[in-house]
Amino acid sequence: MGSESLTTNRKFDSQEQEVYLSLWRTYDRLKAIEDELFGKWQITSQQYNVLRILQAAAPDSVPTLQISNRLISRAPDITRMLDRLQQNGWVRRVRTEEDRRTVLVEITTEGQELLEKLQEPVKSLHVSQLGHLSPTDRATLCRLLGKARKPHEPPDGQW
Repeated sequence: MGSESLTTNRKFDSQEQEVYLSLWRTYDRLKAIEDELFGKWQITSQQYNVLRILQAAAPDSVPTLQISNRLISRAPDITRMLDRLQQNGWVRRVRTEEDRRTVLVEITTEGQELLEKLQEPVKSLHVSQLGHLSPTDRATLCRLLGKARKPHEPPDGQW
């Protein structure tokens, strides 16, 4: 038997379905705003995420697999994404002498400069996305999303 929506006259198969679809719709709306900002800078949110990971590790390099594991959302082809970042001059890749299969990645000066230019626009983006919520609501939302995500995270999840 279907569940009556908490907020509309629509019917859902279950309250779980309603929550999931609401989460999906929210992600879609917030992502559209993000895509608009990053499009102006000719970068994707995934590429931005990689640059942030590398910036946090700088001046050290980070193995490709570790970058992949730390991404907010999975990237099906991390190699191709790193190719684009390298073509733009934002990252540099190096193979280690100890293990030629391991590729280390580091952010370049140009990549760091891009992140500096994006710092205020991204901060404003987040305010426009969620600044209408009270600090208490934002903390509650973060706690509930973490609780929903926890059983589905890999045991060695680094996020």
